[in-house]
Amino acid sequence: MNTDALIATMVDDVRPVPRHAVGRRLLIGGIGGALVSVVLIAAALGFRGDLGSAMRGFPFWMKWSYTISLGIGAALMVRRLSRPEPVDLRSFWPVALPFALLAIVSAAEVALAPPSDWLGIWLGRTWTKCPWLVLMLSVPIFIGLLWSFRRMAPTRLNAAGGAAGFAAGAWAATLYCLHCPEVSALFVLTWYTLGIGLAAAIGIIVGPHLLRW
Repeated sequence: MNTDALIATMVDDVRPVPRHAVGRRLLIGGIGGALVSVVLIAAALGFRGDLGSAMRGFPFWMKWSYTISLGIGAALMVRRLSRPEPVDLRSFWPVALPFALLAIVSAAEVALAPPSDWLGIWLGRTWTKCPWLVLMLSVPIFIGLLWSFRRMAPTRLNAAGGAAGFAAGAWAATLYCLHCPEVSALFVLTWYTLGIGLAAAIGIIVGPHLLRW
């Protein structure tokens, strides 16, 4: 059999992939994992007792604006990296914008507060557990995204794993806002970001092992 005949045989039964199939599968995996994370919050942590009034205030939407914007940016990264095509990682630089904007808000927050309050603004009341809870809640979402990857063909496995961990961490942090009572921008910038970063780091480490095809 010559090369042309072999290729013709291999593609004979290949069907075209439906449009938006990649995004749809990633959405299914991510939402499935997020639902599990919501159940974990309800069962193990509990929702804020003042959630209704909190959602009418600036701090809650400041947190959600930060985590949702990171989640959207990370999801776009995952979508690009899930396919076997060249990707310049420098093209993902816009994902840094939410960090920069929240850093500006944090600096203004600290500048307007007396120095005696700075430590409390930074640490809040839950700094010792916040990153770990975000990381814990990211696990189901990460697993859902890994399930989505099983039908795809990523080639940059470290980057794809890191993007999946980043996305899982960002959306886990979004859901964690339903429980977290903290109101400081500096707290969110530090401890939420640490939890998201831990999820991304784990994704980078395990990506080559779990995404290989």
